[in-house]
Amino acid sequence: METDELTKRLSSTDPSVSLRAVGALHRLAERVEAGAVAQARAQGWTWEQIGDALGVTRQSVHTKHGK
Repeated sequence: METDELTKRLSSTDPSVSLRAVGALHRLAERVEAGAVAQARAQGWTWEQIGDALGVTRQSVHTKHGK
């Protein structure tokens, strides 16, 4: 889904349309976060550094991404 289309759907007055768009946005954010965390780990970042950058604890980011 392109950015313009997502923006249009997010501002829809039809809750079923806007809520599906919110779900798509959440899934996109999760994929982007996972990629950024993987890249940071590959570059030697600690879980604490990644957590600080994301505004969460090192424990929570490790639990979520430390597989």
